[in-house]
Amino acid sequence: MSALIPASKTRDFKESTTRELAPRVDFGGANLLRFLAVLTVLYSHISFYLVDDLGTSWWGIDVVTGVLIDGAGLNNHLSFLGVAVFMTLTGALITRSAIRHSPRKFLLNRLGRLLPAFWVAIAAAIILVRLGINGMFGPQDGVSNVEAVLSFFLGGFFLNPQVAVLGVAWTLAVQVTFYLACVFARPILREKPIIMPLAGAAICVLVLLYNLYVPQPYAVPMLSKIAATMPTVFLGQIIYLGWARLVDWRWIVIAAFAQMEVVRFATEYRVYWAGDRYLWTIAFVTACVVLFARYDGKINNWAVVRWTAQRSYTIYLVHTLVLYRVYENAMGPLGKTGAVIAFVVVMALVAEALYRWVDVPGARKIAAWTDKTEKVRAEKRAAELAASDATTSAAATTREPRVASGHVLVRRTSGSRIG
Repeated sequence: MSALIPASKTRDFKESTTRELAPRVDFGGANLLRFLAVLTVLYSHISFYLVDDLGTSWWGIDVVTGVLIDGAGLNNHLSFLGVAVFMTLTGALITRSAIRHSPRKFLLNRLGRLLPAFWVAIAAAIILVRLGINGMFGPQDGVSNVEAVLSFFLGGFFLNPQVAVLGVAWTLAVQVTFYLACVFARPILREKPIIMPLAGAAICVLVLLYNLYVPQPYAVPMLSKIAATMPTVFLGQIIYLGWARLVDWRWIVIAAFAQMEVVRFATEYRVYWAGDRYLWTIAFVTACVVLFARYDGKINNWAVVRWTAQRSYTIYLVHTLVLYRVYENAMGPLGKTGAVIAFVVVMALVAEALYRWVDVPGARKIAAWTDKTEKVRAEKRAAELAASDATTSAAATTREPRVASGHVLVRRTSGSRIG
């Protein structure tokens, strides 16, 4: 009976089983990849703003265009490059957590990591729009109360047309979709993990087909955006499964090819928004993650790399909130390079404040609450099991001896006979 097994041995057995289901893979180069992803995201929005919105350029844009866009053939403005790195890392780092933890703990920990800083950034974005300091990331001139409430839950992205007070937050919808998929597919991840990215690729194609052929009033463009981005997350998951040796290499190749076919399909039908180089860009990102994710050299310990990587989420949330007004006001007295530097400084200060006073304490409090409630639930289950075992044991020991009815036990005196 489980009540007779020491708790420490039960815990050791469970931990051993979990390690076998989800072996640890060291991603020593994750900070370096996050650092590079932050740089490309910042560059992308600076380039979009200066070239497409202002009709001008900058020497940094000219250099990157010549080397990485015209030379290496990556997306114009390096669009999607940084996002693809973040999404691939999500798949590689989160899959093990989804396998190890209960669905409840997994979801609470992940949402606890995302929501506090996101909600503060959304509130700031709404205030800036209503004060007339920033504009909307879409065709609307403002945001209604209902749209504002929806924005706190990513609901504005699913409206048609979209309502976006913080345009970059669309990637959180991709991450949340992946988290929910991991919870739904957890039994599969623990038994036949390669099925998840294979089935995911098929579902992504079906979503793309739905929006292509359904009558326009029933189309949801955001679903296509999620479906076209999910292959990068699944590629990260495939990388983890391969390095953890949970899947044969032949299935790794097949699953990776399936993701690339989804990207090719989305490119062919113009689902992407910045040209037709997404297949090569995503292949380039996947190769970089494979090459550098396990790198553990001196660069990882540089202060600027650690600082940027730790604050990559808050930087991502706030950079477009400060870019346009800071550049607009600094460009006159400081010039283009000075304005870019001013933007980086202001963005770093705001991101640091959000990280130090919201992101870290919020995530810690939610994680502590989750651990506490999980412990209480585990103790309650153990007590109920022990009580059930005790009841069963007591019933077995107090059971009355069975005597055949209608028979009488007669004692004979010594030497007497019957008959």
